[in-house]
Amino acid sequence: MNDSVSDGDQGENPVPDETEEEAGPTRRCVATGAVCPKSDLLRFVVGPEGDLVPDLDSKLPGRGLYLTPTARAVADAVKKRSFAKVARRQIEVPADLAGRLETMIAARAIGLIGLARRGGQVSMGYDQVAAKLKTGGVGLLLQAADGAEGGRAKLGALGAGTGVPELAVLTAVELAAPFGRDHVVHLAVARGGIAKRLQIELARLKGFRGQDQMSGKSLEHDE
Repeated sequence: MNDSVSDGDQGENPVPDETEEEAGPTRRCVATGAVCPKSDLLRFVVGPEGDLVPDLDSKLPGRGLYLTPTARAVADAVKKRSFAKVARRQIEVPADLAGRLETMIAARAIGLIGLARRGGQVSMGYDQVAAKLKTGGVGLLLQAADGAEGGRAKLGALGAGTGVPELAVLTAVELAAPFGRDHVVHLAVARGGIAKRLQIELARLKGFRGQDQMSGKSLEHDE
């Protein structure tokens, strides 16, 4: 999609001063105009050919364009040509941007789970996760979005009682991918850097996936 802007559009959402935009811990979403912590937003830069490049690690050079990580915000930004208005230049924006972002973020989260597995920082299965939650040291409780509600609720309550954050965003198949299994419903990730990074990625992914999107048979425990 060609996200272009004319001179008449520039006054609607002017570009802030370079130092103002990139300084400080907060950024402004190009779609909503809301000022949010940088870690809560997705960063993009404009590539050499005028294409919009997601910068999920916030490391690419160039002026950043920031967006709330939800499918609605992406749709609004594309419809209103928000990226081009803020950048004051023509930008090529993929028509399937939301789908691409969802795929990229999910892959990053699954990769982090694999990293935690290789580091011996993951407990898998209902009984193992329950035991780990009781003994402590868990930084993040992951449960399959299509898992059976009964088991999820019990572990969720146990985690809440010990102050462990819970996220049910990935499917049982996605949670199983790093382990070479068909499905995994319950995971506990040890407290530490990987758990923190996973929490950020899955919070972003949640904005692209409704919690009610899953259909079909709910999967039971994976002991």
